[in-house]
Formats: sequence, C-alpha cells, structure tokens
Amino acid sequence: MKEIDIIAQLSKLKDTDYRNTLAIATIIELLIEKNIITRQEFARKSYYLDNLTLEEIKQNRVGK
Repeated sequence: MKEIDIIAQLSKLKDTDYRNTLAIATIIELLIEKNIITRQEFARKSYYLDNLTLEEIKQNRVGK
C-alpha cells in the first residue's frame, strides 16, 4: 500500500511541475508579446542566473 501512495504522490508532483512550467512559459510569452521584454533579454538573464553560485544568490538576496 505504501508503494501505491508513493506512486500517487509522484504523479501529483509531475502534474504540478507541468502546470507550473506552463504558467511560467505563458507569462514569459505574454511579456514578450507585449514588448515588455525581448527574448534576448530573457535569454541573457536566464544565462546569468543559471551561472550564479549559491553564495552569490545569498549575497544578492541580503543586499536587496
């Protein structure tokens, strides 16, 4: 019975992950369509954030 619960929980997590990803992608596309950001700006910021170290992230949060 415990295995069934774990499988059900994983399925819910997968669904939640999909819905969150869809929501984020939708927001990004709307921002681009409304000329609030460009794809290039988004790509540059994504690259920058992806390459931050954990320490840099902590410092940026404290500094704001």
